[in-house]
Amino acid sequence: MPDQALVNSDLQSALIEARQAYADRNPKSLGRHHEACEAMPGGNTRTTLHNSPFPLTVVRGEGCRLWDADGHEYIDVLGEYTAGIYGHSHPVIRAAIDRALDHGWNYGGRNANEAKLAKMIADRMPSIDLVRFTNSGTEGNVMALAGARVFAQRKGRTKATKVMVFHGGYHGGVLYFVSGGSPVNIPYEFVVAPYNDIEGTRALLARHGEELFAVLLEPMQGSHGCLPGDVGFLKMVREETKSRGITMIFDEVMTSRLAPGGLQEKHGVIPDMTTLGKYIGGGMSFGAFGGRRDIMELFDPTKADSLPHAGTFNNNALTMAAGVAGYGEVYTPAAAAELNGRGEKIRERLNAICARNKVAFQFSGIGSMMTAHATSRPIRTAADIAAGSQDAKELFFFDMMAAGIWIARRGFVALNVMIGEAEGDRFVAAVEEFVTARKALLQAK
Repeated sequence: MPDQALVNSDLQSALIEARQAYADRNPKSLGRHHEACEAMPGGNTRTTLHNSPFPLTVVRGEGCRLWDADGHEYIDVLGEYTAGIYGHSHPVIRAAIDRALDHGWNYGGRNANEAKLAKMIADRMPSIDLVRFTNSGTEGNVMALAGARVFAQRKGRTKATKVMVFHGGYHGGVLYFVSGGSPVNIPYEFVVAPYNDIEGTRALLARHGEELFAVLLEPMQGSHGCLPGDVGFLKMVREETKSRGITMIFDEVMTSRLAPGGLQEKHGVIPDMTTLGKYIGGGMSFGAFGGRRDIMELFDPTKADSLPHAGTFNNNALTMAAGVAGYGEVYTPAAAAELNGRGEKIRERLNAICARNKVAFQFSGIGSMMTAHATSRPIRTAADIAAGSQDAKELFFFDMMAAGIWIARRGFVALNVMIGEAEGDRFVAAVEEFVTARKALLQAK
């Protein structure tokens, strides 16, 4: 946390000082970064994990804690961007992986756990009659779109060649719309609609309805700042897509953790298809796409005109074993309710601290997922998020790291089941110290 001498400095000066203090505390991580730069561009193989002046190197994780190369201990409230919902080395999952290792792991054949995991998913997710596995949420979204397009064509919708997505949406590294689009996006024609804008989206659906084979959206935009979808907005999209014969796909790669049956169950808005990933594979590499039987049967290899769907590790033995243990034994419906209830209480406490100190700082989200925003505007649209001070959020990141709280540079939080009351209190206390110490720098402009 900052020394008293920093409290009244301007934001830019405070940020420069915080960066320097971070660098001074972490010489071994800096050395590891220089070594990584010799073989990887910018020392990086996952853009999200880069931050300036350099990212820290993690050497160990246990329970809800991490340790870096310089020996600092952190409470992990990032939860591997929602994939790490079980914490680190959860004993139930570790035992399942050990058992799987005892029997080998590259079979080139079916294994007993894949059908068990598929049944668990179909039983919990209201929209899923049948499901197929992939290696990531990105792959799940790519395959869901491919299936939806062929489904439209076989239904005679020959003009349907476009996908509606939403500004701020993130559906994987090749389906990125946080700033409207990305040069590496897959080459579909996209109609980018305004999230949470009922009339604007309805107008675009009316204009492009015949050209759209799918609408792909998150019921809460995770990477765009935990921006919850208004239930009325989600219901409108459901009604419009159903009436026009457009496949509605919910990307619940992140949000399926927010209720036993995902946000679709919580909100009562049931799409045609759902994509999944992250934690359902027990913290291993995992993704999935599923949905209505008539759509998913396109991938049934017993049918003469079935669609191919390959992937050497789609059903790999370690992920399947970890998934059955984690999703089936650890993150039960009761555990989901408990974790998300705890998250709601923590976010309420954080926002009460911000309100009491009258700062332009707040936390948006649902349940166990939340994001910090350096603005006093209610968070409902992309414009509300853009209004926040990025410098203040970066300062928050450095102050949290100094306080021993492992958090995303963008202020994202995803709680895990290993975080108890004491760790939650420590996180809240660290935020309160940040808000009070930096109060002069967090005033609305």
